[in-house]
Amino acid sequence: MTGCAGTCGFAEVNAVIPILIAALVFWAVFLICFAAADKLRKKLLVENRIRVFIPGPGIDEGDGDDQDKVHVLQRLLGWLTRKLKLKPSRRLALELMRADIPLSAGEFLVLNVMLGLLPLFLVLFGYSVEFCLLLALGALLAPSAVVKLRQKKRMHLIETQLPEVLGIIANSLKAGYSFFQAIELVSRESKPPLASEFALVNKEMNLGATTELALENMVERVGSDDLDLVVTAVLIQRQVGGNLSAILESIAETIRERIRIRGEIRSLTAQGRISGLIISVLPFLIAGFIFVVHPEYIMPLFVEPLGRIMLGMGIGGQFLAVLMIKKITNIRV
Repeated sequence: MTGCAGTCGFAEVNAVIPILIAALVFWAVFLICFAAADKLRKKLLVENRIRVFIPGPGIDEGDGDDQDKVHVLQRLLGWLTRKLKLKPSRRLALELMRADIPLSAGEFLVLNVMLGLLPLFLVLFGYSVEFCLLLALGALLAPSAVVKLRQKKRMHLIETQLPEVLGIIANSLKAGYSFFQAIELVSRESKPPLASEFALVNKEMNLGATTELALENMVERVGSDDLDLVVTAVLIQRQVGGNLSAILESIAETIRERIRIRGEIRSLTAQGRISGLIISVLPFLIAGFIFVVHPEYIMPLFVEPLGRIMLGMGIGGQFLAVLMIKKITNIRV
């Protein structure tokens, strides 16, 4: 009896040990997760406090309803990004910042994938697989095209405003202002997007960043060669000395001359650019018109193997022609 009782007691202890180990592991994992969540919460609180002083790009003050819609969309995209555990590159985030789009890189990828998947549901309504795949490809490429267009528009505004901003800084320096005060004046008196960029530089310097770091961050965010030239001149002047106002006035005059030359080049190459636009758009317009008026006439291009080969060769040749025309008419100054 004694041996049986000892054996039963030992068996009960062996049965309890796994439960204790499981409970200890559970509480250990729970405490680790709680500590990590608390640390993340504190980090987010700090980031939100900093964001009050350094607003993110692309979120303008406007109608409250529009802002609510933007915030709801961002919350949805952010939730999907966290669920999918996306880790996009910093390069994509920089491209979105340069395009003044108020989305993170992960949210942009989620939105891109969602747009690419939506046309595939048209298969359920009887549309052909080839047509749906073509629409999906266009939907995948559309966000990147929008980003490039917004970057180009924003870059044009920045390069147009830059000579005027340099004039304000130069005149402020002549009036006895410091460089820091001149930047603050530009952030108040100028117009976006350069006013927002210089305001961000001002806020970074107020939060403890060095002038060199704040200016280099601005160059990285904007991506303008002209602004890079200005910042390089300012950094060199801070190291070796010199008349900064005269340097900025000289750079402003150079930028104005470059803008004038670019305008003349655009006027001279207008015919080639219009030819490239017509070559890229006209075949699709004609194909759409034939598809609406007489679809049986054009369907062999999508159904027959030879028609698909001819269609692919035509699109490829057209794409190469547009690239060649763009290469010829794109003259860097």
